[in-house]
Amino acid sequence: MGDLVIRPATDDDIPAIVAMLADDPLGAQRESPDDLTPYRTALKRLSGDPHQHLVVAVREDRVVGTLQLTIIPGLSRRGSTRSIIEGVRIHADERGSGLGTRLIEWAVETSRSEGCQLVQLTSDKTRTDAHRFYERLGFESSHLGFKLSL
Repeated sequence: MGDLVIRPATDDDIPAIVAMLADDPLGAQRESPDDLTPYRTALKRLSGDPHQHLVVAVREDRVVGTLQLTIIPGLSRRGSTRSIIEGVRIHADERGSGLGTRLIEWAVETSRSEGCQLVQLTSDKTRTDAHRFYERLGFESSHLGFKLSL
C-alpha cells in the first residue's frame, strides 16, 4: 500500500466516486452516474464545511476508494464529539487488497485527531459481508437504525 494516497476529493474525482457508489445493486437503484450535476453541487457544499471530510484513495493516479467522514459535536455522552463514516466504497479491482481497512483506519485516526470519543457508521442490513468487515475492525452492532425519506 506504499503508493496509496488518501486525500480530499476534488471535482475531477466525481465521476470515479459516483461510479463506485453505483457499483452494486443498492447503489444502482439510487445513484445517477449520467448526471453528475447534483454530486458536484454536493461536493461544493461539503468542501465548505470543516466538519465534512470526503476523501478518495488514489493509487497510480486512479481513484480506487472513497469515504465520507462527518464530525458531529454534541451534548450527549457528557458533551462528546462523534464521527460518522458513510459512503465507504472500494473499486471492484481493489476489493480484498486491504484498502478498505486502510480507509477505515484513516477515518478512525482522523476522528481521534478531531477530538472524537466515538466513531459510528451504518450499513444496509443486506450488506452482510460489510458487517463482518466492520466487526473485524472492532465495530460492534449496537443500535437499530431508522430512516425517513423526504
